[in-house]
Amino acid sequence: YKTTTILLDGKRVKLQVWDTSGQGRFCTIIRSYSRGAQGIILVYDITNKWSFDGLSRWLKEVEEHAPGVPKVLVGNRLHLAFKRQVAAKQAELYASRNKMACFEISPLCDFNIRESFCELARMALHRNGMERLWRSNRVLPLQELCCRTIVRRTSVYAIDSLPLPPSVKSYLKSYALTSSQCLASSHQAQALLAHNGRPLAPLASNAKNLKCKTPTGSGSGQWHRSSGTGIGAGGGIGNNVRNSCVIS
Repeated sequence: YKTTTILLDGKRVKLQVWDTSGQGRFCTIIRSYSRGAQGIILVYDITNKWSFDGLSRWLKEVEEHAPGVPKVLVGNRLHLAFKRQVAAKQAELYASRNKMACFEISPLCDFNIRESFCELARMALHRNGMERLWRSNRVLPLQELCCRTIVRRTSVYAIDSLPLPPSVKSYLKSYALTSSQCLASSHQAQALLAHNGRPLAPLASNAKNLKCKTPTGSGSGQWHRSSGTGIGAGGGIGNNVRNSCVIS
């Protein structure tokens, strides 16, 4: 257990850090502490494939006892990259599937440690709605201005193609998940009308351009747009609306 204070976007944030063991005999302790946690860091050893394979078991425990809590995946011992058994791309894909930020750190070189804790603190503050209490009148740092510009002009799917280091790409993805642009996009995606699990109209504002045709032959209805991209039988949309904040 340790209490520390970090500087996050020009503001001091106090963290209470509980370092639990990954051994199975401490499973009960981990369950009790995860219930009250505001953020969780899952750590594996990049030189030990077994430690990475065991993440799924701990992730299941976390989702059961602390659902929705922000999580960060951390690969330790980056200074031993020449002994690597877990590829960085493999870890990034695993983190993306489970909606986690991803970092590789080196305590020996003091690399990415502060960044991983700051990212988790930022996600926890955003989840609890506390950002509005101290972000309203502050001057945005250069790093966040750059992130906002990139996220606004680039979809999450295109971040991997940018000529940036993997750690920066991972940070941009996690920033996109917690940014206001992400929330706006998700609200827009929720405006889709659904019928039997399939969308009928891309946006409510375009609903007036649609008209129903009496089904013939088979039982499936046919929808046609009076202008623009047509919609096929069964409710399939020609132009799908992509939620730019979902990392696949």
